[in-house]
Amino acid sequence: MTATAEPTGLHERLTALAERQIAAGEVLGAAAADPVNAPMIRHWADALGDANPIYTDPAAAAAGVHGQIVAPPAMIQVWTMPGVNRDRRQAGTPVDAVLAMLDGNGYTGVVATNCEQTYHRYLRLGESPVPATRFTGLAGPKRTALGEGYFVTWNVTWYVAGEAVAEMLFRVLKFRPRERAKEPAGNGTSAAKGASATGSSATGSSVTGSSVTGEGGAATDGNGSAAGKDLPSTGEDTPAAGGNDEDAPARRPYPLRPAVNADTAFFWEGAAEGELRIQKCADCGELRHPPGPVCPSCRSAARTHVTASGEGEVYSYVVHHNPPVPGIRTPFVVAVVELPEGVRIVGNVVDCAPSRVGIGMPVRLTYRQMDDELILPMWVPREA
Repeated sequence: MTATAEPTGLHERLTALAERQIAAGEVLGAAAADPVNAPMIRHWADALGDANPIYTDPAAAAAGVHGQIVAPPAMIQVWTMPGVNRDRRQAGTPVDAVLAMLDGNGYTGVVATNCEQTYHRYLRLGESPVPATRFTGLAGPKRTALGEGYFVTWNVTWYVAGEAVAEMLFRVLKFRPRERAKEPAGNGTSAAKGASATGSSATGSSVTGSSVTGEGGAATDGNGSAAGKDLPSTGEDTPAAGGNDEDAPARRPYPLRPAVNADTAFFWEGAAEGELRIQKCADCGELRHPPGPVCPSCRSAARTHVTASGEGEVYSYVVHHNPPVPGIRTPFVVAVVELPEGVRIVGNVVDCAPSRVGIGMPVRLTYRQMDDELILPMWVPREA
């Protein structure tokens, strides 16, 4: 009997692992920690601005086709998401081992490319969905604008008492962030690290790219001055006084890069020029964000854009503590900002302690240079 040789190369090992995970078929997870309930539905509908009364109003729901309150179908993943610290009931999925092997071999960047959900029926109060995950594909290595990577695909089906109530296809690109060439040592220039008011150095890992301190602390840019100006340092090494751009070492590539396509290119071109551009229908004039190919009101494909004032108010927000996010120091604030132009936009609130952020807080636009190519719009307190 001849023993089969174990695959030695990374691609061969990944392929062999993927084939084993596909063969494992559908793996049941733990039931939702809490049954479908009205408080969670109410909070979700409020955060998403979904005013459909069949989700929150018992009288309206009783008079509707369902005869009772039902959960928004798009909440399906909410019920079974693992907590910050996955408890013992929540076993791993067939996807985990593949993602772990990619992470362990330098494919640490990730961007979601596909999420397709199918809803078979509405969930009712008291039901406890059970997820079942099936690993379905690994494709790669592929050369992309982000770097070399693998596309990883899996399917999740949610069951209630054995009945499939919803399905989801999910695909991510796990990529190896591109390395930038570093200037050789000994060229006669020195570099200054951006330091926070607490004395810890910023190395580009915070949400702003500069150092963010705790309560009441101030953020500083790479030269030790107050951050919040247009296009401040990201906290990467910056040239000392007397240096020039040619002497400046390249920043590490920021790992969370936006997907730029024909619908969104105008937005990111505006960010690079210090403008917050909002898509506008060239026929009916309606503003919309996020950008898309067709006007949701008149279905026209003709489009242009306007430049927003750069002021707004916090409509809702979350303070993210866990899990860790590549390139960002926790905790950080992600807010939905309502603009006077009538649209809402998602962005980080920076240059203030998370405890100071609140609903209705006036904010203004700022920009942060995350690496040598990427500039991100962010928000700061209007008085900052």
